[in-house]
Amino acid sequence: MCPLDSSLRNEEKRNLLDIARKAIVLIVTEGRQLEVAASQGALAASSGAFVTLRKQRRLCGCIGRLLPRESLANVVAYCAAAAATEDPRFSRLIGDELAEVDIEISVLSPVQTAQPEDVEAGLHGLVITSNERRGVLLPQVAREHKWSRERFLEETCRKAGLDANAWKDPETQVEIFTAETFSEADFPVVLAENADTTEK
Repeated sequence: MCPLDSSLRNEEKRNLLDIARKAIVLIVTEGRQLEVAASQGALAASSGAFVTLRKQRRLCGCIGRLLPRESLANVVAYCAAAAATEDPRFSRLIGDELAEVDIEISVLSPVQTAQPEDVEAGLHGLVITSNERRGVLLPQVAREHKWSRERFLEETCRKAGLDANAWKDPETQVEIFTAETFSEADFPVVLAENADTTEK
């Protein structure tokens, strides 16, 4: 079931949310990448992560790294800045929007090869690869849409630009992972403190 090795402490989650917001503010207002201070513990370990941005509950950016070599703290900083400015599906954020954006972070378990019947929609995230095309969907996508396993497999194929039934092809690679997901909505004081900072 590829669970995470361990859960993050609340303090570590707050630190990651703080890093993500600082990275977004810096890239949007000054065009610079955040230089993350040396981290310890889980934040220093190499781990995949996605940063999802929503404005008024609507998706406005999502970027992630599955197999990074950097620390979790650096991955979150990079993905946050990229989600705010480089997601080709959305316009890049501007300064006036920063206080409206809610940040969600998904810290990923290692990715492992699986068979389609191993997939548990709502628990697993999916990576489907075929002919150099790859689609990735996070576990919460299936939960939010209440998809069945088959529908989740089909939608991940579509995300890759493949036929919806490509997951049935023996040549198609199916991989799974789990994610520990949290957002600023879980720690409203983080949002309040950083919103005050962005307005100065």
